[in-house]
Amino acid sequence: MIPLAHVHLDPIGGIAGDMFVAAMADAFPECVPGLMAELAKLSPSPLGEGGGEGPIRFFPHTDSALTGHRFVVEGDEFATPAHTHGSGEHHSHLHVPHREIRERLGKAGLDPAVLGHALALFALLADAEAQVHGVSPDEVEFHEVGAFDSIVDFVAAAYLIATLAPERWSCAPLPLGGGRVKTAHGVLPVPAPATTLLLRGLDVIDDGVGGERVTPTGAAIVKYLKSGPGPGLAPVSVVATGHGFGTRKLPGMPNVLRCLAFTHSAQLPGPLDEEIATLQFEIDDQTAEDLAVALDRIRQAPGVLDAAQLPIHGKKGRLATQVQVLARLEAADEVANLCLSQTTTLGVRIGRVWRRTAMRAVVETQVPEPVRVKVAQRPAGEITAKAEIDDLARIPGDRSRREEARRRAESQALEQAKPYEPSDRNDD
Repeated sequence: MIPLAHVHLDPIGGIAGDMFVAAMADAFPECVPGLMAELAKLSPSPLGEGGGEGPIRFFPHTDSALTGHRFVVEGDEFATPAHTHGSGEHHSHLHVPHREIRERLGKAGLDPAVLGHALALFALLADAEAQVHGVSPDEVEFHEVGAFDSIVDFVAAAYLIATLAPERWSCAPLPLGGGRVKTAHGVLPVPAPATTLLLRGLDVIDDGVGGERVTPTGAAIVKYLKSGPGPGLAPVSVVATGHGFGTRKLPGMPNVLRCLAFTHSAQLPGPLDEEIATLQFEIDDQTAEDLAVALDRIRQAPGVLDAAQLPIHGKKGRLATQVQVLARLEAADEVANLCLSQTTTLGVRIGRVWRRTAMRAVVETQVPEPVRVKVAQRPAGEITAKAEIDDLARIPGDRSRREEARRRAESQALEQAKPYEPSDRNDD
């Protein structure tokens, strides 16, 4: 599978566990056989793929003008008489303790990475439920979420998270919905209390369409993925898109979750001209080892582009160190304060400079270990490549093994890189 740089979720209709699984499977159908094999460890019954028979299956679905897939789970494989109350549907009356879900998943023989993600998803939801009910996470008893379909949703989501493993996930604002929903605890407002806790820190919108638009499982998945903003300025290429449908009908819009998957683009971006801040100061009364610590912290600060030091002769003939920091203009004030707090200098000179950077991109290679290569195009048209030493350092063996990996990675990157044409530049 192509290494993914980024997967973005667009909850047009909302998000639930089954919608997430369906959207990922629609975008990456090659993952379905492995997913079904992993889910088979949860259920002794036959599984179905596509429109096949079985309690767990995918099938094509069309809603409005869009086509995609739905993910359906039937039956309550985890239900036992001790967990049911009354003669109604299991989904309304099933009570499964969090600790029992952990135990059963641990005994299912799941892949360690899948098990880790699944347990983490349940723990996130258990923490929210524990806050709502005033109990410890171990004492939480799942009701609707304890049903077999929700357990399968979490394990399926865990498999896809582990298998796709993009560098970054993001999600557009989640729709709040509205109204009331029937639960094992009675009629509750939408979003449900546990869902509301999981939505803390996530962007939401009110698009005027009511109903339960974000389920507890959907909220837990988005929260777990620690979603950030959408695609940034780094060049990426769309490699897959998928649509996962929910069961409800929404007025005027499809009840669909869309995913967009990106990989790093080998197309070199155009040259960048920009104004940045330069900060300079001298140090003659701070030890070299402590100054090294200070500069490491300065380099890691938001907005800092680079920090360098060089020896100079200061006043009174003393050997001193001159420090130069490059930073984004908007970060200059905060970086200056950081320099004053991390070093012994009493003043920082701040200037504005114009810089031009070469056309460059990061290319992912396999040699067979993954090695990132920085590719740049020089003004005369020459393309150069430099393998990342951090990736080479992880390759076992001696120096000759690293050198061979470097040559192969840089050669691969040069073959993949697409030269930038000046006619592509947009100065508007």
